[in-house]
Amino acid sequence: MSLPLENADQLFRNTLTSGVDAAIDKALADRRVVGTVVLISRNGEPVYRRAAGLADRESSTAMQENTIFRLASITKPIVTIAAMRLVEQDRIGLDDPITIWLPDFRPRLPDGSEPVIRIRHLLTHTSGLNYRFAEEDENGPYNRAGVSDGIGEPGLSLADNLRRISSAPLLFAPGEGWQYSLAMDVIGGIIEKETGGNLAAAVEELVTKPLGLVDTAFSVRDRSRLAAAYMNASPEPQRMGKEAQVPSLTGLIRFAPDRIFDPASYQSGGAGMAGPADEILTILETIRKGGAPLLSTETVATMTKDQAGGHVQPLMPGFGFGFGWSIATDPAAGNVPYSTGTLRWGGVYGHSWFVDREKGLTVVALTNTALEGMWGQFTVDVRDAVYAAL
Repeated sequence: MSLPLENADQLFRNTLTSGVDAAIDKALADRRVVGTVVLISRNGEPVYRRAAGLADRESSTAMQENTIFRLASITKPIVTIAAMRLVEQDRIGLDDPITIWLPDFRPRLPDGSEPVIRIRHLLTHTSGLNYRFAEEDENGPYNRAGVSDGIGEPGLSLADNLRRISSAPLLFAPGEGWQYSLAMDVIGGIIEKETGGNLAAAVEELVTKPLGLVDTAFSVRDRSRLAAAYMNASPEPQRMGKEAQVPSLTGLIRFAPDRIFDPASYQSGGAGMAGPADEILTILETIRKGGAPLLSTETVATMTKDQAGGHVQPLMPGFGFGFGWSIATDPAAGNVPYSTGTLRWGGVYGHSWFVDREKGLTVVALTNTALEGMWGQFTVDVRDAVYAAL
């Protein structure tokens, strides 16, 4: 005997609240995260909202739902949407060579040959570019060139960083592999060239303004609402200083939390924005619902299919990569509870999100603690609590 619809919905909400509350409470009690905002919607309706812990531990400032976070790679889907709007306007093309806009950006393969990098290669991280933090060798070409990953090296211009990136050899011929990379910073440069202004103005015009968003930007309007930045440490997370280095699975991730305040620092299309959880939810919900008023359903369908030619699977079993996010192509192979087609990604300052379109779920979990909030147990516990409630 099935429950009446309203009773089933209430049971779901009660179970969800209990499970996600427990995941948050445990992360705080274990001192793995300092603070978090978790927002969940189902079929467009809010079903869970909670701000917990501290936005700033040293000043005892409580986390609020409207707290602003340094978004790191949550910037990528936002800038991807901006790029796809330009594609829809026939101002850039997915198969266009990027040298149309960046004639001097010509990285070569190790054999010295110069391949053609196209817009789609950048959007799918199949260009052969890399991230500095992904180099295990401290003497690797990105380290030697002093490449910025878009969250450190304040004061560096985009032109300077593009020169540094271009000086390093490509890892593989475009389209023949997959490597998470600075490709979206290059896309940012292309957007600037095409629109004739800076990336912030383009993203505002193409994405945030049409959605009525006011706090998601490459700057922070209200610094009193900005969460402090912390990093994994024992017995509790350590507050980042002006600069911080955090070990990743490969190399060191270099942070400069005050970079967001420096107008001389280039606007990183892969990592440079800040914003609150509710506005990120709005952006992701726009995609889940089909793209309006930003994009057509046909464009969203393209963005939400694996566009990386299967090259992601050896690195992340069960996943592909579309435009702006990874995609669950075989949840069983990935040992994850997502539905096929679920979109997900995160941000290195301590964030995770996923959109399960089949189940109507959009989940945003922002923290102020790197790297626990991006790939630690907290992300697994929140995810599993959501699916346990279904």
